[in-house]
Amino acid sequence: QVQLVESGGGLVQPGGSLRLSCAASGSIFGIKAMGWYRQAPGKERELVVVIGSAGGTNYADSVKGRFTISRDNVKNTVNLQMNSLKSEDTAVYYCFLDNGGRRYWAQGSQVTVSS
Repeated sequence: QVQLVESGGGLVQPGGSLRLSCAASGSIFGIKAMGWYRQAPGKERELVVVIGSAGGTNYADSVKGRFTISRDNVKNTVNLQMNSLKSEDTAVYYCFLDNGGRRYWAQGSQVTVSS
């Protein structure tokens, strides 16, 4: 079994920054990808960013240039630095991990961007 523990998030003013972290533990082997989705109230869950095992990344157009994902393959952690936050970034952010043919999810972190 794989466990994901997410931390970070909170309330920030427009233009501010936040950092999300996600730590994986358990029966981990051959991680294919990690990243984040987000879901805003009344909207479908959408991909924010994914990072592959070799470090390749794919960002949603809406966050390119503002969000940066980083990964530590030894510690099985991934971090999301979010800068220049906008009100439309307000959502619950869910870390995920693809491992052994399955996708695992963290519990989610609320990010609220508001003045």
